[in-house]
This record gives sequence, structure tokens and C-alpha cells, in this order.
Amino acid sequence: MAKADKTQVAKAPPKGAGPKPVEAPAPPARPKGTGSAPPRLRERYRKVVVPTLMKELAHTNPFQVPRLEKIVVNMGVGEGKDNAKALDSAAADLGAITGQRPVITRAKRSIANFKLRAGSPIGAKVTLRGARMYEFLDRLINVALPRVRDFRGVMPKAFDGRGNYALGLREQVIFPEIVYDKIDKVRGMDVIIVTTAKTDEEAKALLTHLGMPFRE
Repeated sequence: MAKADKTQVAKAPPKGAGPKPVEAPAPPARPKGTGSAPPRLRERYRKVVVPTLMKELAHTNPFQVPRLEKIVVNMGVGEGKDNAKALDSAAADLGAITGQRPVITRAKRSIANFKLRAGSPIGAKVTLRGARMYEFLDRLINVALPRVRDFRGVMPKAFDGRGNYALGLREQVIFPEIVYDKIDKVRGMDVIIVTTAKTDEEAKALLTHLGMPFRE
């Protein structure tokens, strides 16, 4: 009796099924940067300001020297509650100036005299820390403030008694990131510089050595 042929026969693919697609290889990962240039003003603080303030303030530990903690930039838009485009334009200007996306500030309570309701958008705000904080302050001191017409220095008495400094700017066009022909309106802004200084005198010494041009 003949033995059965055990040779396996390949099964034919079902009708309508094409050849199995070949998966494309994954694209190579983007190479990471080898490094970035540190902010110029932060390097000046570490190498020049800290040793200088240690001598002036008689500190024995470099961690006792006051430092910048954060910078808050606020732009008020009173017509924002009625004009959404004005609020978007102000937020775009603030984002271009600071390099960070702003948050929309809203009214905390209703004020009938101003026809303002709680929760209505009234401005935009950015809180800067770290490298962006030093880069913004560097541009403010060395680029923006010198472009102010008839600039004679910032007011030396604008401290709050706890080592923080408030500066008001009338026009956002003093920053080179803003193109005058593309803005819808000239707007001012408030710049709050928060430091770890315990007194206004220490805060003023810190800002002076960082290059802040105080009026004499």
C-alpha cells in the first residue's frame, strides 16, 4: 500500500487580499542640541554682581546676596470686555515682547460705575522666571528704555518697601519686537521686578549693578 504524501502545500491567500505591506523604517530622531548660550545678564550676576554685593553688604555667604525671583509684565485692556480683538492684539504684543504665551486676566468683582462684571477679561499677564527673566530684563535695560523719548532714568522711589520694584511703560513700541505699522493701538504696561532682597536698599543695589539706569 502506497504511503500518503505528507508534503505540505502552501495555502493560497484569500481572494482580494494583496501582498502584506512592508512597514517603512522609523525616521531618525532629530539630533539634540549640544548646548545653549546662557543669558548674558545671568552670567554677569554670577561673576560680577555677587562678589561685589558680598563686599558692599558685608555678606559672608553668596547665598545671602539678593537675587531676582521673577518678573511680572501686565498689560491692561479696558476695552477687552467689549472688544475681543483688542484683547487678542494686546496678548499677541505681550507674547512677542516676552517670548512667552500670556494669560488673560479677569475682573475679580463687579463694579457698576465702570459697567464691569466679575470674570470679564480686562488684560493680559506674563510671569517670567529663569533664563527668560534675565533675557527680558537685559533687553529692557539696554534696548527698550534707551528708546524712550527724553529718557533720563527710572524713578528710584518706586520700591514697595519689601525689595520689589514697579516700573510703568507708556508704549509697547519701545521694544524692537513690535512693528508700529501692525499694532492696532499704543498700549502701556507695568513691569514688576520681584527680588529676594529684604530691604529696598538691597534691591536697589542689586538692580543698579545689573544695569538699571536710576534717575539721580
